Amino acid sequence: MSSLPNTKNKAFFWKWLPWMLLLIMIAGFIWLFMSMKSASNATWEPPRTTAAQQQASAPVSADNTSAPISSYHNAVARASQSVVNIYTTQTVAEHPYIDDPVMRQYFEDNNQQDQGSTNLGSGVIVSKDGYIVTNAHVVEKADEITVAFSDGRKSRAKVIGTDPDSDLAVIKVEMTGLTPLGFRESPIRVGDLALAIGNPFGVGQTVTQGIISATGRTGLGVNKFEDFIQTDAAINPGNSGGALVDANGELVGINTVIFSRSGGSMGIGFAIPTALVEQVMNALIKDGRVSRGWLGIEIQSQLRDPTQLETSTGVEVLKVIPQGPADKSGLKVGDIILTIDGVEMTDANSLIQYVARKPPNTTLVTQILRNGKNAQVDVLLTERPAQQVVEVPVVINEGLSGQPNYHGESENRPMMSKEERDRMREELLKLFEQDAVAQ
Repeated sequence: MSSLPNTKNKAFFWKWLPWMLLLIMIAGFIWLFMSMKSASNATWEPPRTTAAQQQASAPVSADNTSAPISSYHNAVARASQSVVNIYTTQTVAEHPYIDDPVMRQYFEDNNQQDQGSTNLGSGVIVSKDGYIVTNAHVVEKADEITVAFSDGRKSRAKVIGTDPDSDLAVIKVEMTGLTPLGFRESPIRVGDLALAIGNPFGVGQTVTQGIISATGRTGLGVNKFEDFIQTDAAINPGNSGGALVDANGELVGINTVIFSRSGGSMGIGFAIPTALVEQVMNALIKDGRVSRGWLGIEIQSQLRDPTQLETSTGVEVLKVIPQGPADKSGLKVGDIILTIDGVEMTDANSLIQYVARKPPNTTLVTQILRNGKNAQVDVLLTERPAQQVVEVPVVINEGLSGQPNYHGESENRPMMSKEERDRMREELLKLFEQDAVAQ
């Protein structure tokens, strides 16, 4: 009789065992799903410098006293290991007449093959697992990207995403254990020391020193979204995509543009600040593209004549795109936008920059002046539509020859038609025949 309860207990156990296993499996699947979801929704954070690293890379005087600083070696040593050289190769198609049985005799090399055009630039490591930030024009149309590290290693890289509107790009190498460069958290100030690190003219990693000449530079006509740091640290062809760091070796910007009449440094260089770099980098790593807010208006600044003593601030609405966000919210032509979310709109560029940094489906509280009276309009942003590419006259998009190649100039010309090629063929034959007779 004593074995009867044991038999019942065993029967009970075997009866409920499958259900217990099923519950364990369901709980495991739920945990796995939540883990994957949280990982996919995680926001990419830029590397930060610890207090110990800041102390170790602080500028020092010659005798470690309070005497004037004589060396930035510690800051440069730490920052330079996170700056890479980037070499891109683009295939150049063979001459269109190389296969022409009549024309090919006039070529010196009858076996001409496709040639590779090599460009150079720089980049900044932003993660231990291989993400690198550089300029979009450095990797534009590249067929192959080679990254050279400060320790002599090299690796192929793939493009994660590009944002031509800000001239930023993210590439990735299949390597681990890299040293990311910490982003400076506090805003850079005019007069602060600046160190530019890159690969000018392909001579190798180089450091130049200057100061921050200005911040918030806009209206250069280089990028659609401009908020540049200006510096007099020498920036030359090959520095594109390299690091602009402070005296502690923390990243403050990505070098991108120079103002130059000669192609070399004239003491006016521009870098994209880390605030914009962080926004674009997050979007490119997460989604492969940048999604920006859009108002759907054409605007102009109220400040028209700098010689007039009495000027008004604000931004005037010149055109409202039908069925756009502004049109649906009630904004009208002639309205003057004074503030957005309490931030004063001093000019058209400040408004464009503010709106572009807001994600779609964000509601902006807009204070306007209409017919001499103040009013408030709430605008729900939508995603900014694709824009036409703007020519960039001074972006450093250089070749190994060191000659600047002005980005955006005659890059998308259509191929010649058959009639045009035949006409050119006849003209070339006549020239060759005349040259042969003359000799």
